[in-house]
Amino acid sequence: MADEQQGAEALAPQAPGIRILAQYIRDLSFENPHAPDSLRGDNPPKIGLDVELSARGRGDGLHEVELKLSVTANRDEQVVFHVEIVMGGLFQVDGVPPEEMEAILLIECPRFLFPFARRIVADLTGESGFPPFRMDPIDFAGIYMARRQQLANGGGEPVQQA
Repeated sequence: MADEQQGAEALAPQAPGIRILAQYIRDLSFENPHAPDSLRGDNPPKIGLDVELSARGRGDGLHEVELKLSVTANRDEQVVFHVEIVMGGLFQVDGVPPEEMEAILLIECPRFLFPFARRIVADLTGESGFPPFRMDPIDFAGIYMARRQQLANGGGEPVQQA
């Protein structure tokens, strides 16, 4: 009876799971080109945010995911500050069908990385004399769907899978 149960468990589909094996800063840059004058503006700067996502499979069955955030603050057509961070993670993803892997890597995995990158950006801007820039949550599903639409219309390249 116990052998039958173990055999049934071995044949049962594996529940989906994501494990973060490592997370790290691959690249970090902060520029404040007009300090200290940039700290004394009368009007608040306009802030732009760019988000890039990448993922690649590895030969060992793990996946590397990178979240790149570029934040630029401009006032009167002059750069006040620029922050760029590439936050990476090494993920083990189990029990996910191959046709769903891209969505997991570009939606769910960046959700794990984002809070850490957000805190680093807020700390950097705050420590440089500006009010801490606290990003709103990012809709990674929306970014993924927009990217899929762009690919369907013939633009760009798909995510690399190994």
